[in-house]
Amino acid sequence: MGPSTHVRHALPAARWPTREEAARARWFEPLRLGASVIAEQRTWVPAMVPWRATEDGVVTPEVLDWYGRFADGRPGVLVVEATGIRDVPSGPLLRIGDDRFLPGLARLVETVRARSGGHTRLLIQILDFVAVRRRPTPETYFGRHLAVTPALRERLAAALDDPAWRGSPEGAVRRALLDAPRPVLERVLTPREREALDMGYRERIWDTHLPHIRELPRVLPGLFAEAARRACRAGFDGTELHYAHAYTMAGFLSRLNARDDGYGGAREQRVRLPLEVLDAVRARLPRGHAVGIRYLGDEVVAGGSDLDDAVWFGLRFAERGVDYLSVSKGGSFEDARPPRVGEAVYPYTGESGWECMPTVRGDARGPFGRNVPLAAAIRRALRAAGHDTPVVTGGGIATFEQAEAILARGEVDAVAAARQSLADPDWFRKIALGLGHLVRRCQFTNYCEGLDQRHKPVTCKLWDRAPEPLHPPAASPVPRTRDGRRLVAPAWSPPPDG
Repeated sequence: MGPSTHVRHALPAARWPTREEAARARWFEPLRLGASVIAEQRTWVPAMVPWRATEDGVVTPEVLDWYGRFADGRPGVLVVEATGIRDVPSGPLLRIGDDRFLPGLARLVETVRARSGGHTRLLIQILDFVAVRRRPTPETYFGRHLAVTPALRERLAAALDDPAWRGSPEGAVRRALLDAPRPVLERVLTPREREALDMGYRERIWDTHLPHIRELPRVLPGLFAEAARRACRAGFDGTELHYAHAYTMAGFLSRLNARDDGYGGAREQRVRLPLEVLDAVRARLPRGHAVGIRYLGDEVVAGGSDLDDAVWFGLRFAERGVDYLSVSKGGSFEDARPPRVGEAVYPYTGESGWECMPTVRGDARGPFGRNVPLAAAIRRALRAAGHDTPVVTGGGIATFEQAEAILARGEVDAVAAARQSLADPDWFRKIALGLGHLVRRCQFTNYCEGLDQRHKPVTCKLWDRAPEPLHPPAASPVPRTRDGRRLVAPAWSPPPDG
């Protein structure tokens, strides 16, 4: 199963509710997140990375337009993209690792409040990540990056049946490897060295021979806590700790985590740092600021964590007082496809990536609501243990009836939709007004994800197909990318009686 299968599914049929039916729907009921944050609805826009910040992570007008446009649709909860907690270069991704980022983030909060009319609760997702480098050319890798060690010389001498390589000049060793056929490289390079050649260099959180990796348990609680403090100062209603996908904290939770310093191995040790981070964040914040966790219900990689782990972790998070759990799936580097030379590996290209963002091409089960059973199992375990922690699901949510049925069955407490909300940021509002027939429906082909993979500003192909208003506002032209795509979804206003 995965992106290589070729069963194409049609979008599910949609019957849109009347305004009266929508008013009675569970999806439009309030939801409490923690001590005092109340979302007016259980509609949820999860974090998406739009590639609109400056190169040093500062909020831009394009960032404000992106989130303001979602706020126009008045979702119950809107989560700002994965935002880095360190003050280090990371391209056009938002950062929160220094107080100088606060003015821009405060403007973002003000924009969402104004554009939603105060109806949307705004959260920010914060994360840490370890190094991932672009795939080098063979000339660069063998000429500069590969360490020529005595062990490598021994393997080269054995592979070529020539002991002279044990003492040959380093330059000669590098040239020999550059010219060597693949079978020789398979014998000479270690698995991690072959990976660095074929995929690009990538750190793991169990690379404890690296001092900065070894020190992660010491430094991360404080970095996360300071980032959350800044989020609170900027005016966000809550902070979401990103413990999912291909990032640092997911690595600690993974069964692949083989650290031997008390932070890897058994579940109790793998969850240790995530709990310490949660405790540090909670200690730095007032109770009125919600703190949630986004984590994996299943890693979907060989040897990785599964639902049993996720249930157990969820219980530990609930015992520590987390305000909600948002459950995702997959999205790992471990099964990603090799990138092109000069590009970085992308964690949504293998089976785990497909499971994270399933498309209309898949197996007989199809992509719609595929991840719901994971969140439902976690919620059942929480309720059985006496915890009322809200649980959020997402992934292939395509219609009102689908979301409402999930809530009616008691499987989760809130239903999130990323790609459908991207296709039509007003869809929640249209449904609530009894205008669901006007919803611009996501095709689930992952056009948007393809742009993200190439680090281009994320847009939806449907935006450029939507008809322009007959009488567009004269104030400003439609902002566009360099290659001519719309940067924001077409404007929509409810009819006068809406």
